Order: sequence, then structure tokens, then C-alpha cells
Amino acid sequence: MTQILSIIGSLNNSDVTIWGLMGVLFFAFLWFVFYQQKQGKKLRYELAQLDKQNENNIESEFVLKAMKIATWHADPKNFSVAYDDDFRDKGSVRGLVAGGALTGEIQQQLHPQDAERVYKAISALCEGATEEYHEEYRVLIPNTKRYYWEESYATVSERDVEGKPSKIVGASMIVNDRKTLELELIEARNKAEESDRMKSSFIANISHEIRTPLNAIIGFTSLLPDISSDEDRKSLLDLINENSQKLLVIINDVVNISKIESGQEQTVMTNFELNMVLTEQVDRFRHDLKPGVELLTMFACESLMITTDLNRFTEIVKHLLSNATKFTSAGSVVVGYDLPANGRISIWVRDTGKGIAEENLEKVFERFFKVDEFVPGAGLGLSTCRTMAYSLGGTVSVESKLGEGSKFVVEIPIQ
Repeated sequence: MTQILSIIGSLNNSDVTIWGLMGVLFFAFLWFVFYQQKQGKKLRYELAQLDKQNENNIESEFVLKAMKIATWHADPKNFSVAYDDDFRDKGSVRGLVAGGALTGEIQQQLHPQDAERVYKAISALCEGATEEYHEEYRVLIPNTKRYYWEESYATVSERDVEGKPSKIVGASMIVNDRKTLELELIEARNKAEESDRMKSSFIANISHEIRTPLNAIIGFTSLLPDISSDEDRKSLLDLINENSQKLLVIINDVVNISKIESGQEQTVMTNFELNMVLTEQVDRFRHDLKPGVELLTMFACESLMITTDLNRFTEIVKHLLSNATKFTSAGSVVVGYDLPANGRISIWVRDTGKGIAEENLEKVFERFFKVDEFVPGAGLGLSTCRTMAYSLGGTVSVESKLGEGSKFVVEIPIQ
């Protein structure tokens, strides 16, 4: 013990100071090593998070690209928009606006029917009146007069100390294909509803048209047993036969239209002599003429061979002649045709009947259309004509003036 104390006593002040500094440096070194390990661990964590963030950004970019979306942010104070990434499927659309003032070029490029609605929606978002924004609108394609459809979403991402929006983020995509599909679906729905309405109307009309001759047939037939006069019986039989023919025509027209519209009846091309077929039909209707009415023909050639569906062609001519003789009480009915041109021929029936008002020229081709409720209408005849002409790749048109007669023209391709 005495020796130890002597040794300590022999140490001078300078030696104590050195040993103290070495102790301090030793503890400082230990702290530095521990700190470096801690900072290294923190740095490794931050680098890992950065790598993860970069990976997420790359994945997000791939998702945006796959979904064909553009991302943007809006400045509520300046009321402007700037695009960040634009992966919109531009297709034939070129030169899309990549940002700008909402009240400037962006609003001016919107369709007039959409501009005000979109402006109000984005204004409400910038003012903090709403939390989210979602609109569909049309945008003018630069240097054209065409528009494309776009859909946008947006929300408030940052607010200032007063709680007002300071930053808005959004995304947009071009939705032309979807809007086209939507319009097609709407059109298909409207056609289906119209078809259903027309079907109901057709059934109501056909029921009425069939009931009229059928009631006459049943009524006159029930009277026959009570009629003893041969002349009266013949008169009743003539009326029954007339109404039976009317009923047969209506049923035949319904069957023909149904077959053509359903595609069940195929066209059968036949080569025949036009003059002979027209003359046969003219002769069939001579007995239907009213007293004083002439039935004439005006052919462009002495003989002409054409190729088309003979049955449908004959039905068309028959209905046009029936319509002309029904509404012509004086003058003439003329059947003719013009010389073929460009593989097509025009056959026409002209009459001096009562004529058709201009506003009814297309309506006469509707089923069971009547100009006057007290006068029999065209029934299914003209509608059948147009259906059959269309099925042959042709058209049916009419020229008429009220009180001056009408001219129906059928133009069909010939081989």
C-alpha cells in the first residue's frame, strides 16, 4: 500500500492531465462509433425507403401508362392547370393542350355546351365549395372543327392556414371509344323502343284493317239465307268477294313484309321481258278503273330484257297501279319506264288523281297512313313497295301536287 501511494505521489500534474485527456478521447471515440452506427442505420433505412419510393413511382407510371391517364395539378389562386405526366391515348388527336389558364385557352377549347358546366365545377373545387370534381366534356381538336371526349377527376390535396385549397391534383383520360359505345347503345335503345311502339301501332292498325273487310264478309254472309232475289244475292256475293280480296291483299302484304324484313325470303333473279310483264299488270287493273279514266302505257323501247327478282318487281308494280286506280276518278293512269342508265332502270306510274300535299309526300309510305280519315288510306301497299325496292337495292320516290295528280318512281338495279 505504501508502495502504491509512493507511485501515485511520484506522478506529476502533467501526467494526470495526459491520462485525463486520453480517457476523454476514448469515451469520445466510443460515442462517435455508436453515433456512426446509428447514422448508418438511419441512412440505410432512408436509402431503402427511397428505393421503395422510386419503385412505387415507376409502378405508378406503368399503371398510368397502362390506363392511358394524364395527371395534373391546379393552382386555385392563379386558376391555372399544369400537366405532370400525359399518357392519354391520343390516337388521331394531336396537339393536346398541356396546361394553361382555366379561363383562357383551356376553356375556349371546350365545346360550347360543356364549357360553362365544367367552369362552374372546377371553380367550386378551387373555392373550396366542393371536395371532389368529376366531369365529362368535349374538347376541340387543334386546327380542326372536330371534338374528342375527355373525362376528368380532381380533389383538393393541400390547404392553407385558413383552410382554403392551395393545391388541387387531378387526372384525365380520353374516352372517345366509350362515348361512341354509349351513343350506339342509346341509339339501339331508342330504335328498340321505337320498334316496340311501331309494332304496337302496327298490330292496332292491322287489327282494324282486317276487321273491316271481315265484318263485311260475316255480315253479308249472314244475310244470304234471308235473300230470295237472285239479283240481290248476286250483289251480296260480289260484295263478299270484294271484301275477301281486300282481306287477302292485306294478309299477303303482311306476310311479304315479314319475310323480307326477317330475311327469310331470298331474292331470286330472273331474266324477263319488261314490256310484257308491265302490260300483264296493266290489263289486270283495267276493270278497276272508275268510269272515264284511261289506263295507258308509255314504254321507252319496243322490247327490253332485264334481270331482277320477278316476284318482287311484279308486287311493286301491282301496288303502284292499285294505289293510282284507287285515287284517280278522272283523267288517266299512265305506266312507263325510262331507258336504263348506269345499270339501273326507272319505272313510273303517273296519275291525274287528287294528288298529295307536300308535307305528306314521305308519310304516304308509312303503314296505314291516311290523309283523310273518311277516305281509305294506302294501307300496306306503298310501304310494301318501298320495302321490296330496298331489298332489291333500289328506291321509291313520289312527285305530287295537291289537285294535280302524282308520279311514283321506282328505281332498281338490273343485270
